[in-house]
Amino acid sequence: SRWKYFWQSVFGLCAAIFLYTTAPSATETTLIVPMLKDVRIPLGIGFIVLTYFVIVGSSNAVNLTDGLDGLAIMPTVMVGGALGIFCYLSGNVKFAEYLLIPYVPGAGELIVFSGALIGAGLGFLWFNTYPAQVFMGDVGALALGAALGTMAVIVRQEIVLFIMGGVFVMETLSVVIQVASFKLTGRRVFRMAPIHHHFELKGWPEPRVIVRFWIITVILVLIGLATLKLR
Repeated sequence: SRWKYFWQSVFGLCAAIFLYTTAPSATETTLIVPMLKDVRIPLGIGFIVLTYFVIVGSSNAVNLTDGLDGLAIMPTVMVGGALGIFCYLSGNVKFAEYLLIPYVPGAGELIVFSGALIGAGLGFLWFNTYPAQVFMGDVGALALGAALGTMAVIVRQEIVLFIMGGVFVMETLSVVIQVASFKLTGRRVFRMAPIHHHFELKGWPEPRVIVRFWIITVILVLIGLATLKLR
C-alpha cells in the first residue's frame, strides 16, 4: 500500500504541476464556488496542492467504493458523463459566458474521453453486474477515480465533483471515521467499513445496496448539473 500511495502521489503531483505551469491565465487556477457566481478564490501555487488532493483523493475514493458488483462503475459512468457536459460547456465561450463558468479553451475535446469512459463503463457493467463475471481491481478503480478528478480540475469544478461523487465521499468518510474512532476510543461506529459492508451486515441484500447507491448518485448528479443554472 505504501508503494501504491507513492506512485499515486508521483502521478498526482506531476499532473498538478503540469496543469499549473501550462495554465494560460489565472482563471484556470481559481477555485470556483457553485451557486455563488461572484465567489472565485485565486489559489496561486495552492492550485498544485488542491489538484494533488483532488486527483489522489478521487482515485482512492473510487477504489474504496469498488467492493460490491457494479457499485463503483455505475456512479463513475454517471459522474463521468456529467463532467463531460461541464467540459463541453466550458470549452464553448458563449455557453461559458452565459452560464458563468470558466472558459477553458480545448476543454470541449474531453467530451470524447467522457464518451469513451461511458461506453467502456457500460460494457464493463454488462459483465460486472451481480453476480459479477469480471472485476475492476485496483488498476481500474484507481485509474477511473484519477480520471474523474483530473476532468474536474481542468474545468474548475472540484466542488461540483464533491457533490456529484457523494457516494465516493461517503465511502471514504466512513473509513476515516471508523479508523479514527477505533484508534481514539477502541469502538467502531459502523459494523464494517467502507459503509456498503455496514449495510450488508444489517441484512440488506447486495443488489439492494448497489441499486440504492446508484439512486443516490442519480440525485447528486442532477444536483451538480443544476448548479449550472443556479449561479
